[in-house]
Amino acid sequence: MTPVTDGQPVIRVEGVGIRFRRNRRGRRSFKDLFSDSSRRSRPGEFWALRDVSFDVRAGEAIGVVGRNGQGKSTLLKLVAEVILPDTGSVSVSGGVAPLIEITGGFVADLTVRENVYLTAGLHGMRRDEIDERFDEIIDFAEIAAFVDTPYKHLSSGMKVRIAFAVISRLEEPVILVDEVLAVGDKAFREKCYGRIEQMLADGRTLFLVSHNERDLKRFCARGLYLDRGELVFDGPLDEALARYSSDHPPRPTA
Repeated sequence: MTPVTDGQPVIRVEGVGIRFRRNRRGRRSFKDLFSDSSRRSRPGEFWALRDVSFDVRAGEAIGVVGRNGQGKSTLLKLVAEVILPDTGSVSVSGGVAPLIEITGGFVADLTVRENVYLTAGLHGMRRDEIDERFDEIIDFAEIAAFVDTPYKHLSSGMKVRIAFAVISRLEEPVILVDEVLAVGDKAFREKCYGRIEQMLADGRTLFLVSHNERDLKRFCARGLYLDRGELVFDGPLDEALARYSSDHPPRPTA
């Protein structure tokens, strides 16, 4: 697939940094957000991302690679505006369809049906549009027998099915996909991948975080390699993977 790259960037990340506390919930106090010293690390804090900058144009498919804990999922959450950066800025033209956690933002005690209407509605879909697409969403997820079951009672694989079915029916120009598809069975993953290919063919923009090189190469031409919270490479996916493998070769097995 050839990405559509004309025009202004749909995503612009400029000098972004974000830090968290070790072994504690939460970030900093409200007062800290307005303190001149808030840009300096305090004991027990670490930078999840630091001074990250890049642009993405419409239709690009970006593979984000790196070891666990290097800032990949944090980056997706920043693009989705789930969290805000401590330094720098993130701007996105148009909406975002995020599949960045296994729950997809669903509410555990609500039924599948209620979650479909809630999640799609929160992403701007009108009630009549949800009515029109509801059967299609449930059929894609292959969970018609559980439509009135509380979401918390679904298996991990079923949660992925319904989350992907809803998010992939949104018409947002940017799609964010974390490692969650690895939970689904092989047949359903292929079904999801076919849907992703269709969205790319329609000119949508994809961010894919995965440790599966085959999946990354299937969709992505460009790679971002994150290490210790820094963007150490931005360029052709094959080069990003080669750089990652060179820096962190697999450990020999006994």
